[in-house]
Amino acid sequence: MAARITALRERDATTVQAAIDAFLSSRRCANPNTRRGYTGVLDRLLTELGADRPLAAVAGEELANFLEQLWGQRAPATWNRNRAAVGAWLSWCATNRLPAPELPARAERRRESINATRAVSRSAIERALSRRDVPLREKTLWRLLFESAARASEILALNLEDLDLDNRRAPIRSKGGDTEWIHWGSGTAHLLPRLIRGRDTGPVFLSERRPGPARRPGTADLCPITGRARLGYDRARVLFTRHTGWELHQLRHSAATHLGEQGVPLQLIMAKTRHKNPRTAMRYVRPGAEAVAEVTALLEPPRRRG
Repeated sequence: MAARITALRERDATTVQAAIDAFLSSRRCANPNTRRGYTGVLDRLLTELGADRPLAAVAGEELANFLEQLWGQRAPATWNRNRAAVGAWLSWCATNRLPAPELPARAERRRESINATRAVSRSAIERALSRRDVPLREKTLWRLLFESAARASEILALNLEDLDLDNRRAPIRSKGGDTEWIHWGSGTAHLLPRLIRGRDTGPVFLSERRPGPARRPGTADLCPITGRARLGYDRARVLFTRHTGWELHQLRHSAATHLGEQGVPLQLIMAKTRHKNPRTAMRYVRPGAEAVAEVTALLEPPRRRG
């Protein structure tokens, strides 16, 4: 990699394509989940800028305009996530002395407002996970996300070889790159064998159709039996919202909130969600509306007898 970066520096006109390829091959993107997320964002940017364009010819204002066009009207969290991917690439380029621009101040992170209603009640989640009109793949994915309280990207990256069905657990690569265990309950244990029947290798969750030649992913993201690709985050997110009206991340948030409402200590909740910082985890274990309603009832005047 060092020799490759040196070769890039020696060229007068390092292309956008070459800089992106070098970044995605670097240690910064060693985590498969990180690399997959960055690839989706940078591929969109590559289409706008042009693969063969010299990196030195790209201006920060131009990048900001593209960011605004692609994600400016989306939620602050979506803007921040995609903006961070572009920022990570530019920072890597600068560190390796490639002629990359800087994003202007108007393309900074946006404030994400906290939605106190984001946790969904247990009864509503159970109804959604038990619907007969929901396909087996979605039902299994949603149940696993809720019971494991894991991130969607971590679950979608699972392979059949990772599953320990007897002990209801699997190792995953966490956001920081560590290998950690996730655990699921009886609902997922009932659905998983049905979903993976007849397969013993490849991704757990597969796309509906085989990918075309132009969009064929790497071997690690293909099922050797069906030829279908790994289910992508965007597709999973769209289908979940279409069926429920909720955001996919709400399953993880709701699981942590429900544990907090049951009096589970923060330390155990952090072990379940694998948060490292207690201050970060606190916003996920804030009691939901149902718990607050029950507490409010305690303030009512005592009823008179007889």
